[in-house]
Amino acid sequence: MDIQLKRGLLEVCVLAAIKKEDSYGYKIIKDMKPYIELSESTLYTILKRLENADMLTVRTAEHDGRLRKYYRITNGGLKRIEEFKTDWNEILSIYRFVTKEDD
Repeated sequence: MDIQLKRGLLEVCVLAAIKKEDSYGYKIIKDMKPYIELSESTLYTILKRLENADMLTVRTAEHDGRLRKYYRITNGGLKRIEEFKTDWNEILSIYRFVTKEDD
């Protein structure tokens, strides 16, 4: 798969994983696991990129005596998910064109 396409898909998947509630790294990976495998190093690179793009915010809180980063989606992140849905319809249309049987 094209690396740029995959990168964009993974970013939207991460945003979708935190859409309903704040979450942290391990839980994001666990929630995504039934759909896609994602390494910790890849996840944290994506989270940093999304934070820099103002699609999520980060807060640190203590959990069981340790500090944990919690991620929250922003309006920019929600907008990106909606843009993806629109883009996906176009991608599906292109896919149908490319895979149609010859007449």
